[in-house]
Order: sequence, then structure tokens, then C-alpha cells
Amino acid sequence: MQQKNHILLTPGPLTTSVEVKQSLLKDWGSRDSVFIDMTMSLRKNILKIVRAPESFTCIPIQGSGTFGLEAAFTTFTNKNSKILVLSNGAYGKRASSILKLLGHPFVELQFDEKTIIEPNVVQQFILKDPDLTHIFMVHCETTTGVLNPLAQISKISNEAKLCFLVDAMSTFGGIPIDLLNLNIDVIIASSNKCLEGIPGISFILAKQDFVETSRGNSKSLSLDLSAQWLEFEKSGQWRFTPPTHVVAGLLTALDGLNKEGGVAGRFARYRDNCNQLVQGMRELGFKTLLSDSTQAPVIVTFYDEFKNSYTFNNFYNDLQEYGFTIYPGKLTSAQTFRVGCIGNVYPKDIQRFISAVENIIQ
Repeated sequence: MQQKNHILLTPGPLTTSVEVKQSLLKDWGSRDSVFIDMTMSLRKNILKIVRAPESFTCIPIQGSGTFGLEAAFTTFTNKNSKILVLSNGAYGKRASSILKLLGHPFVELQFDEKTIIEPNVVQQFILKDPDLTHIFMVHCETTTGVLNPLAQISKISNEAKLCFLVDAMSTFGGIPIDLLNLNIDVIIASSNKCLEGIPGISFILAKQDFVETSRGNSKSLSLDLSAQWLEFEKSGQWRFTPPTHVVAGLLTALDGLNKEGGVAGRFARYRDNCNQLVQGMRELGFKTLLSDSTQAPVIVTFYDEFKNSYTFNNFYNDLQEYGFTIYPGKLTSAQTFRVGCIGNVYPKDIQRFISAVENIIQ
């Protein structure tokens, strides 16, 4: 039986605060003026987190981060585009799968799962393909926890005059992103990761003129970001039934982010969590997949080296008894498991986790 203080050490959904949980106890009418104001506040506050210029707008959409990603591709690319997908894990490959289904031309530049996207390789590749119009990259690839070089790829994209789309699902609100100093055209994130809300909303930050000129691109009714934006601007309302409780929970989560000192404060806590996790697990004999220099303080991948008849499933179930949930690995090249550092989790919780692991493996 799970303990009452069960902690999710995963890439999402995550452990949420008591305040976020309490904010879900009230029902909201989607056409209430109060809820319309809540949506407007949410859109404005999301933009502030990454210091978005006035030229940007925030478009929330119902669904998980993958819904937002597909919405961005169907709205901001078309059959006359050619997208360079930078891939070093499962989520880069997911982008390619979406583009293939849409029938939009793309090319996938693959890197090893254990390495970052290499800027020099990207730059040389772009020079050889003058037909490219867009670049897509995952900021933190949670397949492994590798943090890709956002500033460098942003600079390369800008110099090549390409549109830059970024999947920031696992970094938005937890790792500093400054749109005033980065050349990013579209950034996609979600409510349930570093912002510490609950699942149910993806949001897309994009240059407003880019949204306006993309009308008619989308081949999806529900994922049309231009239409979604237009309705927000006209009436303040969602086009289809909104996730009212998710909006309320996310607003409360954003209050928590501000009280923690914003992104800088949250990043410091996640970094402390990660450092304590890596040190503690290494002391117990576990090996990390990534070097410290490429590791994001989001999720850490460890090699699965359990011996004899003891398996990851045994380990997972034993940890459940101690009140912790972790994730299996997603690597194709090695047996691994993953432990998250984000959510409403603190170094004291990581220490309890390390103690639980020590008790289990003795």
C-alpha cells in the first residue's frame, strides 16, 4: 500500500504542493467572467517566466505536451516547409513521427542518445541544405536527461534565417530561458513539469505576427493555434471545453514559483536535488549514464545493473512500498532506469529516497 506522502520521482506527472491540490476543489464555469480573467492572467504570467518580448503571445491548448507539439507543427509548418529535426532521444523522434503523419517535408539529424546536439555538426548540415526553413530541438531530452545547447542552436538558426521551434516541456520554469536574448520563434511547454501544476494544458509561445500569418495552415480543427489565439483575443474564451481545474491549479503553481524566487530559485532547488541524488546513488554503486557536464537537473538516468533474479520490476515495487515512484529507462542501447529531480520535491525527500534504496539493496 502506498504511503500518504507518496512522491513521484518521474519526468511527469509530478508531485504537487498542498496548495495546488486545494485549488482543485472548486468548480468553475467556463464562461464566467472570473474564469475568463483567470485565463488572461495565465497567458500573461506564462510569458513573464521566460522574459518574452511584447511581440510574443501565449496560446494555451487542451491536452498534454504532445498535443501542443503537434499543434505547433500543423499550424506553423506546411507542405512547402522543410524542417530540420535535431534528435538525440525519443522526443526528437516523436517530432519526426508527427511531421511524417502531417506529410510535411523534414530531415532528422540524429545524435547519440548519450551526447548533446553538436552545434558544429548542425551548422555544417545547414550549409549543405538550402531548402531548410525550420529547425526543431528538444531542450532537455528526458529519454536520458541530457541538456541540449539552446543558445548555440538559437544563434545558428538566426544566422541561417531559419524559424526555430523548441520543445521546452521539461525545462520551462525550472531552467532559465531568456527570450529577450535568444532567437526562438516558437516554444512549447506544459503545465505539469517544472511549473509543478497538474497535467492537462500545453501552451505555445510564439511571435504574434507568426501566428497571424499562419492562418489556414492547420489541417486539424482542434489543434489550430491561429484559431485558438483569435478566439482568445476576441472573447477571452477557449474554443472548446477548457480544463478549468488545470487552469486554477496552474495559477496557484505559478504563485508558488514566484514565492520560491522565480526560475532562479526553482533551478537552485532542482540542482541541489540532482547533486544529492547523483552523489548518493554513486556512493551506493550505481553508475550514471551521462557525464555531469551534460546532465540537466531534471531527470537522471542510471544503468540497470541488478544481478541474479532481482529485476527493475522488483526494485520498482520495493520503492513503492517506501513511498516512491520512479520510471524505467527509454534507451535503445542499454538497460537503464530514471529518477526525477523536479516537482514539489526537496533535498530531504531525495535523502529519504537514497536511504530507501540503501535498505532495499542491502
